[in-house]
Amino acid sequence: MPTLINQPTVVAAAGNLPKEIQEFAGRVNTGQSDVSVARMVSPAGWVEPGQRPQFQEISVVIRGTLHVEHETGEFDVQVGQAVVAQPGEWVRYSTPGEGGAEYIAVCLPAFSPDTVHRDSACDSPPPS
Repeated sequence: MPTLINQPTVVAAAGNLPKEIQEFAGRVNTGQSDVSVARMVSPAGWVEPGQRPQFQEISVVIRGTLHVEHETGEFDVQVGQAVVAQPGEWVRYSTPGEGGAEYIAVCLPAFSPDTVHRDSACDSPPPS
């Protein structure tokens, strides 16, 4: 039988400014370890520390622009576009544009603070 998820659980976010993470499915809201699905609402000027997660992350932008830095460059993900970061790749997300951004993030397996492997600071360059 299908399971209705009545509401997400808001979880703490990393970064220089408050960002709201609404987890619909995952370790916190549904106890799942195989996948997590969350709605991210980031303000203008938000930047998080770089990370080298042990999970695949697929992010679909539904409002604003998500800026993505990686070991060999950077690019912007616009409304209607998505980015896929593979396990073990270094990546840093930010929303520098006016109005911030809103996007859906899917992590396989589910996001975990123990497997995200964040850098110690938001402004650190990609580790070699």
